[in-house]
Amino acid sequence: MHIEWIDAVVARGLSAAGCTLAAVDALAVTCRPGLIGSLLVGVSYAKGLALATGKPLVAVDHIRAHVYSPHMERDIGYPYIALLLSGGHTLVIDVQGLDRWEVLGATVDDACGEAFDKVAKHFDIGFPGGVAIQRLAERGDPEAYRFPVPSLRNARSRFDVSYSGLKTAFRVARSGPERVADIAASFQKTAIDIVVNQAIAAARSRGRHRIVAAGGVAANRYLRHRLAAEPEFETFFPSLALCTDNAAMIAGLGYHVLHRDGPTELSFGAAARVAGFRRVS
Repeated sequence: MHIEWIDAVVARGLSAAGCTLAAVDALAVTCRPGLIGSLLVGVSYAKGLALATGKPLVAVDHIRAHVYSPHMERDIGYPYIALLLSGGHTLVIDVQGLDRWEVLGATVDDACGEAFDKVAKHFDIGFPGGVAIQRLAERGDPEAYRFPVPSLRNARSRFDVSYSGLKTAFRVARSGPERVADIAASFQKTAIDIVVNQAIAAARSRGRHRIVAAGGVAANRYLRHRLAAEPEFETFFPSLALCTDNAAMIAGLGYHVLHRDGPTELSFGAAARVAGFRRVS
């Protein structure tokens, strides 16, 4: 499917931008992390395009691009704590520069977005789960159920998070007399509070005064309200269009990578996962 559609997607993107391939100065492509089949199609296509046109190509890390995405619309100074929340990743990051950051905490089981997807599946209310749960939660009472916040005594980092206990508590509530909107609202509040509290703790620990949220879950209205209500921090979010996976953030970070490092050697490959999230790089 990806192979069949990629030509048409590129053509449609150029048309929407009102330009031709000849007017493009350089190419950027996601090389990691993600679904390996999709990555391989994109990387192979981009390499072929670079060879055919003679245009420089840069390989871009999709997680770093998410963290960069709010910079495309706002002037954000370094350092800051980034809260990266998506269907596949939940990271608390101390960002010290464009490409210099340290992961302080991560999920030990499900990602935040993944937990939303699984709860939405239980309710059979649609995918992606974040949007469906948010819509249902707006009709419910977030204080109706007191879901537990996990205590990770044996975690690698005190800023790690877990969603396994919350999902278990949800299933117990789900098996009793149902107040579906109340359960959704209480789940959403707890799921978001878990990561926001860790981001705030990390910011205080590192003496940071800015918190940046990014990734698909950064579109969540309760998350935005909760972070914006913290008076001691300046908070930043990408626009809704830049929260989910998008080509604009890849091009945006790719521009800086190209100007700093030059084109990527075409021998690079794709990777489904990235090791070393816990070290400064």
